[in-house]
Amino acid sequence: MDYRNLGASGLKVPVLSFGAGTFGGSGPLFGAWGNSDAREARSLVDICLEAGVNLFDTADVYSNGASEEVLGEAIKGRRDAVLISTKTSLPMGDGPAGYGSSRSRLIKAVDAALKRLGTDYIDLLQLHAFDAGTPIEEVLSTLDGLVRAGKLRYVGVSNFSGWQVMKSLGLADRHGYPRYVAHQVYYSLVGRDYEWELMPLGLDQGVGALVWSPLGWGRLTGKIRRGQPLPDKSRLHDTASFGPPVEDEHLYRVMEALDAVAQETGRTVPQIAINWLLQRPTVSSVIIGARNEEQLRQNLGAVGWTLTPEQIGKLDAASEVTAPYPYFPYRRQEGFARLSPPAV
Repeated sequence: MDYRNLGASGLKVPVLSFGAGTFGGSGPLFGAWGNSDAREARSLVDICLEAGVNLFDTADVYSNGASEEVLGEAIKGRRDAVLISTKTSLPMGDGPAGYGSSRSRLIKAVDAALKRLGTDYIDLLQLHAFDAGTPIEEVLSTLDGLVRAGKLRYVGVSNFSGWQVMKSLGLADRHGYPRYVAHQVYYSLVGRDYEWELMPLGLDQGVGALVWSPLGWGRLTGKIRRGQPLPDKSRLHDTASFGPPVEDEHLYRVMEALDAVAQETGRTVPQIAINWLLQRPTVSSVIIGARNEEQLRQNLGAVGWTLTPEQIGKLDAASEVTAPYPYFPYRRQEGFARLSPPAV
């Protein structure tokens, strides 16, 4: 397993990390992902640690805290061997105190997460969404206090826009608060929007990407093909509406390129899709999920080898889409391109 610095921080993370959203899964979304109990989770954690994957990502909103609880049970007795990443800010109840990133909400949420995880510190806390109703200075000062108290080691965000990240970083620098070193983002061969603004920002500001849903919300498993119906057992029947949309023609074009590269390499479609991500700028770690040992071992096979430049070019061409304004002039017009060389 290779390791990279998480953004501009000194924290070393494995290039593959494990997403614990399948732990204790319940409800229409998380229940469809998986529902590993503590015994099954411990087995998956064992396999990860044997392979060098020591970063485990979860969130309080995953099955209403059950994911954190199961992860805490699975790592019991070996806390020093793992890195824990969790997230908060999304609703954990109907009342106004149950969501957001206010001082009272963050302090309460962190203490509750620590209790569920069975630990006294969190290696990386990420804000799961931007809270437009709370002043950014209040958010950052609260995170600063939690870091100083030893409850948090590093802080980051998830699903923020570029201006939200940049304004937060500017205020952190102004007041001496901890900077966000990670941005957990959706990025895949069928979802490359991250590249337009957030990737250049990450390069400039030292914010590392933790990639969620690297298989395009389950579309790049190798089971979907042009002219074929969606497999009966696909979780997309129940969860497609929760995730990022993908046009069918775009998906089929990417799948055909993946199939061609799979024939050349002897690797599986998911392994190729994940390996492609590991070649992209700013990517610190790709979060993989698994409902069972077979899926996990297959995804772990995405490392230890590298796609050729020609294969990467083939995947790039098949997955490219027109950038939205104001970015497309920088891709199409020579004068703009000279002013801003592409980051990728």
